[in-house]
Amino acid sequence: MSLPPSAPLPPARWWQSLILAIQFLTRLPTPQLRSFHPEWLAASARWFAPVGLLLGSLLWLAVWLGAQYDPWLAALLGLLLWIGITGGLHLDGLADLTDAMGAAHRSRERFFEVLKDPHVGSFGVIALICAIVSKLVLLMLLARQPRLLAGLLLLPAWARLFALYWSATLPALAPGSGERFAWQPQWRVQVVSLLALLALSAWLAPALLLAPLAGLLWRGWLKRKLGGMTGDCLGAGIEVCEILLLGLLLIPLPGIGWH
Repeated sequence: MSLPPSAPLPPARWWQSLILAIQFLTRLPTPQLRSFHPEWLAASARWFAPVGLLLGSLLWLAVWLGAQYDPWLAALLGLLLWIGITGGLHLDGLADLTDAMGAAHRSRERFFEVLKDPHVGSFGVIALICAIVSKLVLLMLLARQPRLLAGLLLLPAWARLFALYWSATLPALAPGSGERFAWQPQWRVQVVSLLALLALSAWLAPALLLAPLAGLLWRGWLKRKLGGMTGDCLGAGIEVCEILLLGLLLIPLPGIGWH
């Protein structure tokens, strides 16, 4: 397992780390950086929640526009944008983790062997179908309730903040992006982002005040099943938590009920 560099490197400027965060989490066009150090990826994690808000804004816009015609169209537009703008990055992690868990048969060596395999097996295909169908149906149900759509602005930010929390509190099981994020836990950033998202949730989508429970549940599952995390575990967790939070938005609350 690689370690943080012992020799000091030039720190990434705020705009460099922002560009790296956008490049890592999305397929949005960005300026090209003239230089890059892998260690800068850890510094870019401070922008995970803000980039999540950017994703949420685009997701909300796609669903809102589609909802002017039909809820199913809204769900389809939202899903296609969601997958397209992230490049299926986290879905890939979900498929890899599911394949590894299904084929490991309690063998740690087999787990990592399958996790590194670029091919998608039957377990991964089933997980992908379930995740995509779940998001499509839940987005359709949200599109039928325009007052609930504001939660889409915050949902990707919550899930990406969770990834930063998981990487900082679980041991890395293998070298990779998940391990690099753990080099700089960004605790101050995590606390500020958490408070900001709680405040925005209280204003826009009170149901998401329960969002941290989803992050804690996934961390507990990783701790119990694997004893740590990898980059694929973080990606899979983002997908699972996004689905959980979509369902959470549909829970009727006083003043935000079904009509």
